[in-house]
Amino acid sequence: MVAFLDASEHRITPGAAARWQAEYDVIVVGYGAAGAVAAIESADAGARVLLIEKMPDPGGISILSAGGVRVSDDAGAAFQYLRRTCGGRTPDDVLRTLAAGMTEVPDYLRDLARVNGAVVRVEAAAGNYPFSGCDSLAYADVESIPGFGDPAGYLAARPFRPGCLLFKLLLDNVEARRAAGRIDVWLSTSVERLVQGAQREVLGVRLRRGGDSLHVQARRAVVLACGGFEADEEMKRQFFVSTPVLPGSFRGNTGDGIRMAQAAGAALWHMWHHHGPYGIRHPDPSYPFGIYAKILPMWTPERETKPLPQMAWIIVDQRGRRYVNEYPPYISDTGVRQFDHYDPSAYRHDRLPSFLIFDEAGRRMYPMGRSITNDRDAWYEWSSDNLKEVENGLLQKADTIEALARKLGIEERELVRTMSDWNAGCDAGRDDAFGRRPETMTPLREGPFYAASLWPVVINTQGGPVHDASQRVLDPFGEPIAGLYAAGELGSVFGHIYMAGGNLAECIVGGRIAGRNAARAGETAHTQRA
Repeated sequence: MVAFLDASEHRITPGAAARWQAEYDVIVVGYGAAGAVAAIESADAGARVLLIEKMPDPGGISILSAGGVRVSDDAGAAFQYLRRTCGGRTPDDVLRTLAAGMTEVPDYLRDLARVNGAVVRVEAAAGNYPFSGCDSLAYADVESIPGFGDPAGYLAARPFRPGCLLFKLLLDNVEARRAAGRIDVWLSTSVERLVQGAQREVLGVRLRRGGDSLHVQARRAVVLACGGFEADEEMKRQFFVSTPVLPGSFRGNTGDGIRMAQAAGAALWHMWHHHGPYGIRHPDPSYPFGIYAKILPMWTPERETKPLPQMAWIIVDQRGRRYVNEYPPYISDTGVRQFDHYDPSAYRHDRLPSFLIFDEAGRRMYPMGRSITNDRDAWYEWSSDNLKEVENGLLQKADTIEALARKLGIEERELVRTMSDWNAGCDAGRDDAFGRRPETMTPLREGPFYAASLWPVVINTQGGPVHDASQRVLDPFGEPIAGLYAAGELGSVFGHIYMAGGNLAECIVGGRIAGRNAARAGETAHTQRA
């Protein structure tokens, strides 16, 4: 007996006969990097594949990435590094499989490059944290693609990012298989529910396309590769310590795959963990994204010898006090963590918002913000001199520190003391309070002075359905849900801190495993059903 989801009550009810409007061997939900790789691998394993994306353009957040896939030439060393970054929250066999796959990524990308002549390069780059195995790591990326230049954007991505090159390589491979009749792609199509059988096995999906509700069969398996929940406010309220957390770049990731997996019986992991820096909130509430503060180069403690650039600002809390090293080794990972502090005597998260403060010399140094979006409509172009932002309210301006404090609602004496202590530290060449590297320190003396309201910005979430080393989605008792796989950001392995390029590694490695296994998963069941 086949079970279908009741569209009105959102529950599973028995149906007497299959009512499929279309049939495929494998259905892949989400057309970012993980979904593209899963579709490619399923097709190459002999399956007929449907690749679905709810947005009008593919790419997800993968297209906005720095493009570097974390790889290694030593699976054992990579496993040791992954084990530390996951903090005991991810099984060793899952991490060993990812580490082994990371050693195969460069050759895999070179194999894909035969479609369009992409130039793949590998460059050594130590991990962001000085854990065992960090020196075995490198990045693999796409350096260039013949005939593919550097446009203002690619698809709906703005500005052009290195991730556009990587995604172009994947998209061209999908298109080659699409032309051969092995993959169908449906854009602007939202999957609403998984369809399950009497034994809870996943048989297909219910989706909405062009206003129509359709049931589509997956004769072998469904792969969920539809990202996290950066743009779902209710899920963030429930799973993050402090909110709001502003989505950085993409409004398509609203937790659809997580809810579908839950409804199918999946366990969840890493739901608290999100990856992102601090950023600036646009004063227009209709603007959907946070604006990233200027991103400066990452560095690795105990491995970094080259000097870092100057950072023009300090950060203070709602009392006007510095509380953090503004330039940690990997600001895009841990920049969000500082906002979770709760002051029990004031009954509030006293760092939410915080304030980014700089002076006139800093204003002239560089733009203080930047936007990176995959969106047809939403985009903000930060001015080169920061003056437009004073006019539109992104930045507050005052002639004196005292006047700035009054504008921000900060106690004047505290902010004046903070600025005096900071400038004394700059003169001495050391930050005794929080250990900021001396070459990054810039005194703040030249009025007028400026401030931005500072909030956590999420690049991507790491939580979602638990999966095993075969990318099978597991229930709370550790049993696989037949016919259901996950890949990429949806249920990432990272449960403690993040490894730069790590989600892209998961997209490639996990996408390959999920795609191959999905193509094989239903062979016995398919024979029985036939």
